This record gives sequence, C-alpha cells and structure tokens, in this order.
Amino acid sequence: MKTIVILSGGVDSTVILWRCLASGDDIKAISFDYGQRHRKELIAARTIAELAGVEHKVVRLNQWGDLMRHVLLTPVPHGHHEDEVQKTTVVPNRNMVFISIAASWAMAEGYDRVAIGAHAGDHHIYHDCREEFFAPLSLALAACDERKIDIWRPYVRSPKSEVIADGRHLGAPLELTWTCYEGREVPCGKCGACVEREEAECQ
Repeated sequence: MKTIVILSGGVDSTVILWRCLASGDDIKAISFDYGQRHRKELIAARTIAELAGVEHKVVRLNQWGDLMRHVLLTPVPHGHHEDEVQKTTVVPNRNMVFISIAASWAMAEGYDRVAIGAHAGDHHIYHDCREEFFAPLSLALAACDERKIDIWRPYVRSPKSEVIADGRHLGAPLELTWTCYEGREVPCGKCGACVEREEAECQ
C-alpha cells in the first residue's frame, strides 16, 4: 500500500504513521504550516518523520491562515475538551483543505490513500473529524480523478485511549509528539487537548 500520512506532529497522526510502517507501506508524510499558534507541532512532525525515515513535506498555507486569523488568534480556552467553550479552537473546514492537498499529492505520485488520525474524541466539536464528513468526501475524491484515493481513518470511531494503546504497542515515539494548543516551551496541561491526552494516557 502507498500512503500519504497527514502528520501534524501529534499523537494520533504519529500512531497512524507507525501503523503504516508496521504494515510495510510505501509512505510519504505531509504537514501544514497555516500560522497555528502551536507551531511546535511542526518541529515534532519533522523529528518524527526523520525517525521513521520517510519523505516529509511541509506545505505553507500562509494566505489561508490569514483568512483564519481571527480564529487562530483567539485565546486558547482551558478546561475539558467537551466544554462548549472549546469550540473557539475550531479552524473551519481545516481537514477538507488538508485532505484535498494530500489527495492531490497522492494522485500525482500514484499513491493509494491518505491517512488521517481523526478519532471519536474529536466528534463533539470538530465536525470535520466525523464519519459523516469523511464518507461523502471519499466519494468526491473518487469522482475527481481516475485513480481512486481512499481516506484511511481507522480511529474515527475509537476513543483516544485506544489510539494511545495502539501507539504503545507499536512502539511509536509518543514522547516526541506535541499536543498542546499553546505555543509554549512545555505543554500547558490545561487546554482541552492537554486534558484529553492526560485522561487517555491514564485509561
């Protein structure tokens, strides 16, 4: 299988990458610089891709990020990831943009699928992490080119605890990943992403 992995530098995408490695896939990784506050995830992605020994591209979406500036500059709320206030962390239609670009690369390179680490814990506030989003997008991708590109989302109905458990089983370098939405030197431990990770790691 030839797979383009959307690699954010976080836990979920890193575990997906290690699953592809374990399966013997021909892998390329892609990350996106769109002006996110937590740019440390891009450093993590580069380090993880180098460790995996896969080709890694960073696509700069500065102008798209400018359109999202009011969202990207909103203060990061603290609290549980299911709290209503966490909706301020939503970057509208982000996965549509990422998957479309990754799929274009896959088509150009003769690859079979795009892998994304969306999981069930994202569903509450991130509509573009739900199966209801991925299913019709898969049909659209199948219609836009003679080469059908699959969107591989193995954790779309799984809790984050399962993602972490799989990562540990596969020996994925979870310690190198970056989860926090704040761009500090160390994770804040208080934002929704940090809280969710801590809960999942304890299960």
